[in-house]
Amino acid sequence: MRGGKDIVIVTGSSGFIGSAVIRKLAGRFTLIGLDRETSPHPPSEAECVCIDLTSQESVAAALERVRTAYGNRIASVIHLAAYFDLSGEPNPKYEQVTVHGTERLLRGLQAFDVEQFIFTSTMLVHAPGRRGEPIDEDWALDAKLPYRASKIRTEELIHEMRGRVPALIVRPAGVYDDMCHSAFLSRQIARIYERQLISHVYPGDLDSGQPFLHLDDLTDALQDAIDRRKELSSEVPILLGEPETLSFGELQRDLGRLIHDEDWETRTVPKSVARAGAWIEGEVFDEDPFIRPWMVDISDDHYELNIARARDLLEWQPKHSLRETLPKMIDALKADPVGWYKANKLNSAKVASQQVEKEQQSHSSKEPREHQEMMREHKQGMRQMHFNMLWVHFLNILLGLWLATSPFVFGTFGEDNFREAVLRVTEERGLWDPALRSALTAWSGLVSGILIMVFSALSLSPRFSWAPWANTAVGIWLLFAPLIFWTPNAAVYANDTLVGALVITFAILVPMMPGMSHEGMMDSSDMPPGWTYSPSTYLQRLPIIALGAIGFVISRVLAAYQLGHIDGVWEPFFSGDAVRNGTEYIITSDVSKAWPIADGGLGATTYMFEVLMGVMGGRARWRTMPWMVLLFGIVVVPLGVISIYFIIIQPIVIGTYCTLCLLAALAMLIMIPYSLDELVAMGQFLVLNKRRGRPFWRSFFKGDALPGSGEDKQSGFDSDLGGTIKSATRGVTVPWTLVGSAAVGLWLMFSRLAFGTEPPMADSDHLVGALIVTVAVMAMAEVARPLRFINVAFGLWLIASPWLLIGAAPLASGASVITGILLIGLSLPRGPRSKEHYGSWDRYVV
Repeated sequence: MRGGKDIVIVTGSSGFIGSAVIRKLAGRFTLIGLDRETSPHPPSEAECVCIDLTSQESVAAALERVRTAYGNRIASVIHLAAYFDLSGEPNPKYEQVTVHGTERLLRGLQAFDVEQFIFTSTMLVHAPGRRGEPIDEDWALDAKLPYRASKIRTEELIHEMRGRVPALIVRPAGVYDDMCHSAFLSRQIARIYERQLISHVYPGDLDSGQPFLHLDDLTDALQDAIDRRKELSSEVPILLGEPETLSFGELQRDLGRLIHDEDWETRTVPKSVARAGAWIEGEVFDEDPFIRPWMVDISDDHYELNIARARDLLEWQPKHSLRETLPKMIDALKADPVGWYKANKLNSAKVASQQVEKEQQSHSSKEPREHQEMMREHKQGMRQMHFNMLWVHFLNILLGLWLATSPFVFGTFGEDNFREAVLRVTEERGLWDPALRSALTAWSGLVSGILIMVFSALSLSPRFSWAPWANTAVGIWLLFAPLIFWTPNAAVYANDTLVGALVITFAILVPMMPGMSHEGMMDSSDMPPGWTYSPSTYLQRLPIIALGAIGFVISRVLAAYQLGHIDGVWEPFFSGDAVRNGTEYIITSDVSKAWPIADGGLGATTYMFEVLMGVMGGRARWRTMPWMVLLFGIVVVPLGVISIYFIIIQPIVIGTYCTLCLLAALAMLIMIPYSLDELVAMGQFLVLNKRRGRPFWRSFFKGDALPGSGEDKQSGFDSDLGGTIKSATRGVTVPWTLVGSAAVGLWLMFSRLAFGTEPPMADSDHLVGALIVTVAVMAMAEVARPLRFINVAFGLWLIASPWLLIGAAPLASGASVITGILLIGLSLPRGPRSKEHYGSWDRYVV
């Protein structure tokens, strides 16, 4: 004994209850915390002695350490350490930790002078009772679940081998505190707080319930037990809990009123339905549900406690009640939703958006003078930045001069000597005379060059903030002009494309984009509320930029053939007609000619926009440039899906394939999942910003700050290769189920070769197969994971199609049915997801 204080040992001393017990007893006793070597560690008021209850050697070493430092006499051992999980399934750890761990500890304590051994069991070792009939310590026991069974076996073991050590068996009700810290209660509160559909149903009797016990009342009881250890019997069980048991229905109503100020309607559902739902959620959808089938089975269990023995022996009764504490819990939740969720080990990302209003109030409370001073300094900094970046406008003046003189250098004014391929295209497409088209592109270049020089000169002054945008418009025109005029000169096409892209780059990409919100630029945060990463880092955009560049090169080649700048296109696999290969045949087909401009060139321009918009803006562009993120998303997602659709119908409509088209479509398809998370973040920003009273359209076009946002600290390009790849692919995972779905889609695209199916069945398989691949790849973005359910509909079509369409032999029909069933099975599970969070969007990652 040190300092004359009695020795108290607490096992499991770093846990929720153990830490509270240490703090309660601090100052009155010399405290020793027995716990695992891993963190967390016990509070500093207790000396930590590492122990592994599953190892006899570890238990012996820990107790020898206690003997050496503190001697043989121990006033009390509070044994809290035990194993518990929510699965409801048998687990060897129940025996290893709870039962045999207690056995090892008791055996080691026989060599000490122990005045008291307190084992924390549970009220649930008893069989449920009936409403109005409180149970006492003599009530029948019920070992129908592994956790309860382990506690009962441990109580029996203590009875058998405690020897001369007095034992107190404490059977507490469900423990909570003012922040909740009750796994079952906190999730019930969260379901109502989030207005989840499941919060309105219950698979048991709404009049049933279980008592609770405030943490402070539990620690008071344990302290009272230590103080009265010499007055207690050598072995006695004691129930601890509140006399009042709130039914589940009462809890629901009280929580509904406290959280949403409304009566919360709860309906009873059959247990079979609830069990099926829990099983489907866990086993089919690969979710990690809190509600398990065993919880459904005990949903009718009702407990009320007779705590007369605790009053008589410990002179204890609870000072708190759950009914009176609920308002404190809900106040804490409303005051700090994220903190409350984190304290209760819930997914705080779901409520992070609700911190925005509170952060806004904090920001708005700053002194107006302080805010004005910060704004003044920022504007001065922006003005200085403008003058530091004047070189970009001088460079655009040079580009304009280059462009204006190009027609004279290339000789496109009065050009009359054209390639045979140009003349062929002119005749096939019914185009204007090549000389006229050449002159028009020459005049376009001359006028555009002059305009670029004028707008660039005006951009030198910050007063003309519209001038860079005017230059951007000229740059966009240059990307389209060679296609609109079907320029017969390859050099002109390349020149206009290059100059147009560079003018856009130096007008708004390299310098700070004009017109952005000063508040948005002053905010250094780049991570949306509730997210674990920024979806707008350059590493996040790198895959899109790289794939866009690949698509641009491919489409540029196709456009060159369509414009007559080259005589042929490489095609290694597919044939066309007697004159053209598959690629040439497709890009000169009637489908291609239906476009007023070369569709290959349109694709090249689209990919160029993707590259330019991919490099535009900083890490926070999801909130500083929402309009651009939306345009970027439109170019990548809807237009990407449309272009993929036109490519996959090639063999149906035209009768062959185009290898380069397929490669371009693949690049476009892979881009889509990498762009979706930024779109979600942008949408969340606009919704949250509108909720805090900011003008929607002003925020959409100019951006804004967003209180409650964070900063992504993960390293970027300075990481090793593995870290760089991991950062670039955050938010995208590749579950084997989606890979399998994509494989099913590919198989369908080639099923006509395997079974000899004929249209319309063959065309259906090809089209549906390609769409299945598209959906599966898009669903690899975690924010788009629910899209996989679209493939369930395609699976149903595959099952039904042999009876609705002709063209399939019996073997092919059977294969279609099997394939449909397989696709449905692959599309239901969500599959494992990463550790990333997406704010309130987390609830949709199902």
